[in-house]
Amino acid sequence: QVQLVESGGGLVQAGGSLRLSCVASGRTFGSYAMGWFRQAPGKGREFVAAISVNGGTTHYADSMKGRSTISRDNAKNTVYLQMNSLKPEDTAVYYCAARYVRETSYSAVYHGDMFYAYWGQGTQVTVSS
Repeated sequence: QVQLVESGGGLVQAGGSLRLSCVASGRTFGSYAMGWFRQAPGKGREFVAAISVNGGTTHYADSMKGRSTISRDNAKNTVYLQMNSLKPEDTAVYYCAARYVRETSYSAVYHGDMFYAYWGQGTQVTVSS
């Protein structure tokens, strides 16, 4: 089992940047594929970005391509989401999620929330216009 704690959210002006972090507890972070999702008020949860266990594969939502970078540091049990050129429509609670995978799937990424069993509590990102 793994517990996830996000940080790095806040209030930023449009065009600004934020770097979200998600720290995982436990000693097997290197066996978890990770994802970032977000949920805006009155809307459903949507996929933002995902990264494979080995960090070699990433996948982004169309809305975030070219504006965000997901990365991970397995030695620090941490996954990051660097977001640039932020827009008011990026305002949401951002969640990280983890999925345990077997070694044969260490290059796989998962963009559906149904694939993830573990979730953090979320961090608020607010982009002002």
